Formats: sequence, structure tokens, C-alpha cells
Amino acid sequence: MREVPRTVWLLAAGQFFNMVVAFTFVYFFVYLTDERGLPVAQAGLISGIGGVGMVAGNFTGGWFGDRSGHRRVLLVGSLIGGAGVLALPFLPVALLYVVPPLSQYAGGCVRAATGALVAVTVPEGARRQGFAVTRFAGNAGFTVGPPLGALLIAHTSYTWLFVIDGIGTLVFAAYAARILPAHGAARSGPDRAKAEDGPRQGVFAALRERPTVLVLLAAILLTDLVYRQQYSTLPVDLDRHGLGTGVYGWLLAINGGVILLLELPATLALRDRAPLRIIGSGLLLVGAGCAVLALGTAVAMMLLLTAGEILYKTPATAYVADHAPAHLQGRFQSLYSGVSVSGVVLSAPLGGALYSAAPGLLWPVCAAVAGAAGCLVLAVGRGRVRQPSAAVVAGGPDLETGSPARRTSG
Repeated sequence: MREVPRTVWLLAAGQFFNMVVAFTFVYFFVYLTDERGLPVAQAGLISGIGGVGMVAGNFTGGWFGDRSGHRRVLLVGSLIGGAGVLALPFLPVALLYVVPPLSQYAGGCVRAATGALVAVTVPEGARRQGFAVTRFAGNAGFTVGPPLGALLIAHTSYTWLFVIDGIGTLVFAAYAARILPAHGAARSGPDRAKAEDGPRQGVFAALRERPTVLVLLAAILLTDLVYRQQYSTLPVDLDRHGLGTGVYGWLLAINGGVILLLELPATLALRDRAPLRIIGSGLLLVGAGCAVLALGTAVAMMLLLTAGEILYKTPATAYVADHAPAHLQGRFQSLYSGVSVSGVVLSAPLGGALYSAAPGLLWPVCAAVAGAAGCLVLAVGRGRVRQPSAAVVAGGPDLETGSPARRTSG
């Protein structure tokens, strides 16, 4: 872990704080139906538009970062997101169709920018550890945040919930502005020269030269459709089998607790192993969890799903970063961030439609989809893996532009 730069540790600390106060995502739908008195269908539409905004932000944040600077995108996105959440309790209903989606779009851009900042700050060979640190911080904060939000609702009001969330995000922006340097450490040598003087491909040309990245992105997209069923059709299926919300809550607690305990140690233990084999194995475990649930074992399902998440999420993020040209690092991270949250929008309608038509088919189909994605990644992992271009291994990123920093006098 000594190879993880101090900047990443400081960024992770800020991310922990930001996730502790990130109440809006959890309680927004309940707020719309309870406090605002909106019909379920209208609340669902507003929430769905917000989810589309969040996914769109993940897909585009890195593109802005490659042009204007990942640090700048993180700061501007945090300011817009915090202001939007802060204003939410005071908005008329008509503006709820505009401001929350804009706020979530900004939050998606921040997520992509955070990934790009880690990618350009951490040297190749230590990126798995770097991404594991930020994931640990985010998961730890999200474990603490929702219970605190419930206490706030019980003892104060929804208004205070959103005010604290919005102010906390603005505080995070101020903190990030202070701890994120405008420029990384510059390096000299052949790698730097190649990074600065070599040809600059477009993102699609770069992807065509990196077929394993394309395969990985497709596999992650398919798996996320399966993984996020735990937030939509899983509680419905548990209720159908006589298991209430208490059981569902414990299953989510198992997921969060195991990740916090094991993800960092697992990342360190496996850091020298072939990434595609680890990722493919993780996707297979997600499929195995769905297969086990089809047999009626919910706890075993969650343990397998969690083990799969631990194996695939951090190495997959680092793999995309390691294979991105330096000038496209943000766009590559945006592509990964986008596909890794696409299930937020797609999993519920697709899973819900299948469950409504044939409840007994949902989990076998999910097992087959995740299993096929895992086999696909393992298959390309056995072949010859294309090495990153020289631009990838060049050091000294500029945190404002994502490009190698130029040495200043002194």
C-alpha cells in the first residue's frame, strides 16, 4: 500500500465523508411519495429521469476531464451537485423534473473524474491498490450514511436531510480543491517523450486496438444488469417466498460487511495475478450466486455475489486504466464507469418484465448471463493480452488536464 500516493489517500478520506452525508439517493423516492405526496408513478418517473442523468454523467465526465482537467470536473460537478441537493426541499414540483437529474448528472461526472484522477495519479502496477482504497472509503461511508439519514428523518425532517447532504457535498468540493494539486510530479526519459510526442488516437480507434477492453466493457455491462437485481427484483422475490424486509436488510448488511473486511486484503493478495482471470472468476461467482438463489438459498447467494464483486470490480477498473492511452484516460474511465452503473437504469425494467412474465426464470437467466460474461473474459484472458501503449506507462500526469505535466523551473 506504500505505492499508493498520498493524494489518493486524502481523496479517499474526502470520499468517505462525502458518502456519509449522501442521503439523497437512498431516501429520494420515499421523500417524493411521503413528504411531497406524489403518486408512485410520478415519483418513479422523476427518480428514473434522475437515474438516467447519473448514468449519462458517468459516461461523459471523463470526456470533459480529458479536455478541461479531471480535477476541475470533480470540483465543478461537486459544486453543482451540492447546490442542487441543497435546493431540493424548496423546489416546486415542476422543477423536480430538472434539478435532481442535473444534480445526479453532476454526481456521475464526479465519479468518472475520481476514477480518472486515481488512474493518472497512481503508477501502473499499483492501480488495483489505489482503486481498492477509494472503493473501501466509499463503501465505508455508504455503510454509515443511510442509518444516520434515518435518524435525521425520525428526529428532524427531510429538509434537514437534504440540507446536510448538500452542504456536505460543498464542503467536499472545498476540501478537494485544497488537497488535489493542479500538477502531478513530472518525469523525464523516453516514456515521457513518447507520451508527449506520439500520435494521438481518437477513443474509438484506441478501443479497436484494444479488443480485450471492449470485451471487458461488454461483460461488465451484462453483469451489472444481473448484479443490480439485488436492489429491485430480489426484495420482491424474497417477499413472494415469505421473507420480509428485515431479511433483505440483513442480506445487504452481509454484502457491505464482507466487502469492508475482505476487499483490501484480497486486492493485496491477488495484486500480482493475471487480472482477466480474476475478473472472469468474479463474474462467474456472480452467476453462481444467482444459480444458488434459484435453488432457494438467499444467504449463500449474497455471499457468492459479494465474493464476485470483490474479485471483479477493482481489477476491472484498474485494467481499463492500465490499457488507456494517457490522453484518453478520462474517456476510458468514463466508459467503464458508465457501463458499470448502467444497471441502475436497465436492471429494474428488464428484470421486472421477466419476473412478471415468468418468476421462476429470472434467476436462472441471470446466472446464465453472468456466467457467459465470465466465460468470455476468461477466454480472452487465455489469449495474448495486448500491452498498454507507451503513453499509458508514462508518468507525471497533470491533474488539471490528465496529460503528462511539463517540468517547471526549479
